Amino acid sequence: MSVDDSYVPVADLADLREEGRLLASPQNRHVALFHHGDEVYAVDNRCPHMGFPLTEGTVEDGILTCHWHHARFELACGDTFDIWADDVQTFPTAIEDGQVYVDPDPEPDVPPETHWRNRLVDGMQENLSLVTAKAVIHLDDLGEGFQTPLDTAVSFGTTYRDAGWGRGLTTLGAMANLYDHLDRVDRQRAMYVGIGEVADNCSGEPPRFDQYALGNQDLSKDRLKSWFRETCEVRDEDGAERCLRTAAATLPPEAVAEIVVAAATDHLYMNSSHTLDFWNKAFETLEHVGWSEAPDVLASVVPQLTDGSRAEETSSWRQPIDVAQLVFDAHERLDGLVAAGEGTEWTRPDDFVDVLLGDDPHAIVDALTDAIKAGATAPQLTDAVADAATRRVAQFATSNEFGDWNTVHHTYTYANAAQKFALRTDAVEAYRPAFDGAVSVYLDRFLNQPAAPIPDGGPDSDPEAVREALLETFDQQGRVNEAGSLVADHFASGGDVDALIQTLGEGLLREDAGFHTLQSLEVAIERAERADAREEQRLPLLATARYMAAHFPTRREREQTFSIARRLFEGESIHEGDSSH
Repeated sequence: MSVDDSYVPVADLADLREEGRLLASPQNRHVALFHHGDEVYAVDNRCPHMGFPLTEGTVEDGILTCHWHHARFELACGDTFDIWADDVQTFPTAIEDGQVYVDPDPEPDVPPETHWRNRLVDGMQENLSLVTAKAVIHLDDLGEGFQTPLDTAVSFGTTYRDAGWGRGLTTLGAMANLYDHLDRVDRQRAMYVGIGEVADNCSGEPPRFDQYALGNQDLSKDRLKSWFRETCEVRDEDGAERCLRTAAATLPPEAVAEIVVAAATDHLYMNSSHTLDFWNKAFETLEHVGWSEAPDVLASVVPQLTDGSRAEETSSWRQPIDVAQLVFDAHERLDGLVAAGEGTEWTRPDDFVDVLLGDDPHAIVDALTDAIKAGATAPQLTDAVADAATRRVAQFATSNEFGDWNTVHHTYTYANAAQKFALRTDAVEAYRPAFDGAVSVYLDRFLNQPAAPIPDGGPDSDPEAVREALLETFDQQGRVNEAGSLVADHFASGGDVDALIQTLGEGLLREDAGFHTLQSLEVAIERAERADAREEQRLPLLATARYMAAHFPTRREREQTFSIARRLFEGESIHEGDSSH
């Protein structure tokens, strides 16, 4: 036979037959040659799992086994028997005049984009963090680092978890929102973290089986809104899903947001804040993946309503003061309050947030209702409540139990979600979560006793040095107040806010941060971006720096896996020891 010009000579056949395996380097590709069963085979010498040289492996009965983690490959085509390892690249071979030839650059069986998308799904199905890390890094290198991983993970998460939308997809949405504030490698980390949380949240869970939209596509918003609220009230998940699928398929986003916020606030502070927060993240995620995905995405959040706990059923909202009834009474008055304020513009009084942080729930509710009568809009009111919730986190007293960080965090994320819904719809129901959120701020008041002081910061600091010092505080436990002071120093010295956010992102993503910690920075950025002045940006970033410092450092196992994936991508030899040597 005549060898094609694409083939290059790599070895003497007699030498290969005698040795059984040889290493060749055609066009700088490291290729392992094997003589097995009177045939010649060529594969990439780097094991696709962690880069161990396959020439040091074993071939038996047509199977090549890597000796480091015992990944097994079908020698002829490179298919792996172990899904965690990936297939190994094979190269066509030819024999002519006693010489072995290899095509070092064969056409791939599938485009690289398709291969790595498929590997991303493999990693999620088996909850294999190294596989997902590799897929994210390679997709980023191929120019698909955001949309392809996000679309794939959203589809996976809404399909393979019977309980529906949970912490995994919420974290993914938070990472998608954080993405543009990071440098390139941390963007990869963000997608890796979000996708890993989806995979972990779905692991071991039964799949979700969808209901169908109602056949009548001419149903009005008011009718669907009524039906959806009624089905949620009686915890009829299937009926509620059918109503919402119909609404998502036939109504504009603002109408669907109205339907959702009404049902989500018929009861108070559901699932200890998570219900409204998860709905908000679902809507935010749709801004990234497109409204065409709304029926499946929003349907997956329905269990948060039909199965959710209701704050009015808890003693803390009923005793010693029935704050739940105060909120319900305010809800009943909303139509009249809004009508009274029509045509009037409200400006937030300087002491308004201080009132919301007070210890009299009647005065708090009165302040909110008076504001509506004076023309306050739902976005204005929820913004004020979110500012109060931010203060609770920023001034959290470290003398409290560690778990109480989550208490103030829940109020914080709830208030942020409330404002986002108020910006999506002008429905009267958008005022409701301002009352729930304000009461939760009130119930958290003991966690600010004594309130941690908010530092002014030093104007003579070097912002770059401050950012480096901030990362160092995350290396030791308990440096909560120091982290807050460093953020204050950064602002006082005129440091770039975007650079500070990027540093906080770096500190967050190198840790094995938990669900709430992963949320905290994204919410702080949302609050900072909505601030009218630079000084107002300081508090949410100071608050999240304190929150993060309270929860760091961690074991950083996730970062170890990501680093391995990065080193493999860059061609390093992991098996030869630590890269620092």
